[in-house]
Amino acid sequence: MVRVTNSVASHRRKKRLFKRAKGFVGDRKNHLRLTSDCVVRALAYNYDHRKLKKRDFRSLWITRIGAAAKIHGMSYSKLIHGLKIARCELDRKVLADLAVRDPSGFAAIAGRAKEALV
Repeated sequence: MVRVTNSVASHRRKKRLFKRAKGFVGDRKNHLRLTSDCVVRALAYNYDHRKLKKRDFRSLWITRIGAAAKIHGMSYSKLIHGLKIARCELDRKVLADLAVRDPSGFAAIAGRAKEALV
């Protein structure tokens, strides 16, 4: 009896795996067993780092807002608290962008937060 290998499907599977390993260096790109392990690990890191990127950017925004708030004589927490009292619904991403690109606009927002705190 003839041995069935299902070569079309297995070739397609290998092709898909090697395509994902594009850019890998050395044996990691062209040996099936090594490639398989490396691709699985790369996908896991990819998933984790998509989550970490959000944390990193939020941290960066907070640092930028804090530095800009210090220029206007208040701490980050007081600025955010003042904005909440003033019902200013700008998020941290927009506030950080304003702090970097439009200092005068940020100054107006900081002034409004100061007024709300008093």
